[in-house]
Amino acid sequence: MEMPADQTDPAKAALRAARAFDLGPVVVDGSGFAVYRYDRDSAKPSRSRCTDDCAQKWLPVRASGDVKLTGIDRDLVGSVTRPDGTDQVTLAGWPLYRFTGDEMPGQTAGQGADRAWFPLSPDGRKIETTTDTWRTDAFRI
Repeated sequence: MEMPADQTDPAKAALRAARAFDLGPVVVDGSGFAVYRYDRDSAKPSRSRCTDDCAQKWLPVRASGDVKLTGIDRDLVGSVTRPDGTDQVTLAGWPLYRFTGDEMPGQTAGQGADRAWFPLSPDGRKIETTTDTWRTDAFRI
């Protein structure tokens, strides 16, 4: 399985709204990979509970400098300090992650994993259901 691009890639320092044919509007990073929230984290206060092995499979979206936003309200974007001392981007308080199982932009293979992982809409809500199950990895950007 091919891993998503390196986390230090400048293209990763971006979040944008994209239209997934099966999910509606979703948030993707600068390379087009879906970002996810973890229901076992918390948004108020922001707290990440995905550490160690979890963070190897679900890569925290690192906060480093200004995050470029397209189609996302800047007031909804922040950061939280993780248990390991690194900073992670948040949307509506929820820490953001990338799934290593998404092998190419537009995939949302992590949706519903462990009944706790979900892509997010641009307003920070989790996306639980698909609207068109025959196109599970198609994006219109």
